[in-house]
Amino acid sequence: MAAQPLTKHTVSPRPDVRPQIPDRLEDLGIPRALVADLILRFLWMHGTASLEALHRTLKLSFPVLETMFHQFRQQQLLEVKGMQGNDYSFSLSAAGRSMAEARSQVSQYVGAAPVSIHQYHEVVKAQSAHVRLSRESLRQAFHDLVLPDGLLDQLGPALIGQQSLFLYGGTGNGKTSIAERILRIYHDHVLIPYTVAVDGHIVAIFDPVVHRVVPCDDEMLDPRWVLCERPCLTVGGELSAPMLELRLDETTRVFIAPVQMKANNGILVIDDFGRQMLSPRDLLNRWIVPLDRRVDYLTLASGMKFGVPFELMVVFSTNLDPHDLADEAFLRRIQSKVLLEDVTADIFDQIFERVLEAHRVPTEAGCAEYLRGRCLAAMPKGLHACYPLDIYKLVKAISEYEGHPVRMTRAAIDRAVALYFARTSAVIDD
Repeated sequence: MAAQPLTKHTVSPRPDVRPQIPDRLEDLGIPRALVADLILRFLWMHGTASLEALHRTLKLSFPVLETMFHQFRQQQLLEVKGMQGNDYSFSLSAAGRSMAEARSQVSQYVGAAPVSIHQYHEVVKAQSAHVRLSRESLRQAFHDLVLPDGLLDQLGPALIGQQSLFLYGGTGNGKTSIAERILRIYHDHVLIPYTVAVDGHIVAIFDPVVHRVVPCDDEMLDPRWVLCERPCLTVGGELSAPMLELRLDETTRVFIAPVQMKANNGILVIDDFGRQMLSPRDLLNRWIVPLDRRVDYLTLASGMKFGVPFELMVVFSTNLDPHDLADEAFLRRIQSKVLLEDVTADIFDQIFERVLEAHRVPTEAGCAEYLRGRCLAAMPKGLHACYPLDIYKLVKAISEYEGHPVRMTRAAIDRAVALYFARTSAVIDD
């Protein structure tokens, strides 16, 4: 899975989206019993606690925690040990420990309190991406790639539409490189909840590997939400049917959100589509409704189904023929199909020059044309965008092996090409 780098400056969420801190239990949007369970389990695991410690872990406001604290004292579930400044130090009573132990048999999750599934729907929908693009702004987003105007003019409308995108064409022509950089067209941030409550169960959404936190200066933001850059997940051959469904963590008894739910308000790249453990037909059957109606349906262990937003851009990347992968029903739901053809001689030379410039490699005159000729001799069908960088890496490796400075020459290209391209006929002696 891929994600973008952390934003360094401090920002605030959009005022029209921001969930404010709930100061009453009734405004949390989740059952009081769920809040009680979180507090009981925290005390059962840590022994002694304070309101400040509960606030840091459970992300609940002090008024809410004070309400629960007084309720627990009335029920004789707590024992107050003393004061820490203006805060209480307390632990569970014998009755509290008995109740906490029983509740820990149901779940051992101790973390941020969940938001309601209803509020999650509202916030995700409100954060739907709306982008404005021109050829020049798109060229800036892909500034480190050499892309012809014709390709940019196909990508632009597809990205503005924020629908699914199919990138196809020969291997090594930049499909994955383009898909990984699409996130650059966004210049805003989104709110991601730590967890969501559904029918008394907890679904974990926030994933530090996927969601890059943005430093936030909004003191009124409900701390159960995290301000992040729009997410971008990349899955390849490892994609399987279970990854598209809720997964129950047997230890905590918390459900882990599937990849498409973690990618909400962002991008999900399915790389090398057609080579997954999950067949294209099975993926079609699973996603035919989400791709069409922008809503997905997940199933709890109890068998209860519930809807979640499918508010993401799915990018399919493949070097296989689209018509060999999916039928018309599936392809119709992928709104844009962009073919990445073999590169022209001019584009090939520009890529070659950029590679050498980026790595500050001394070059013998005429190497770009010479490399083109050698590549076409080995693979007459066409030039691929990956050749210049791949050949450079081999030239560098050969130079390091032989102990001399890296220099791009015809002789170095010959050696690299001989290593890079498979021979069409080979004699293998036993």
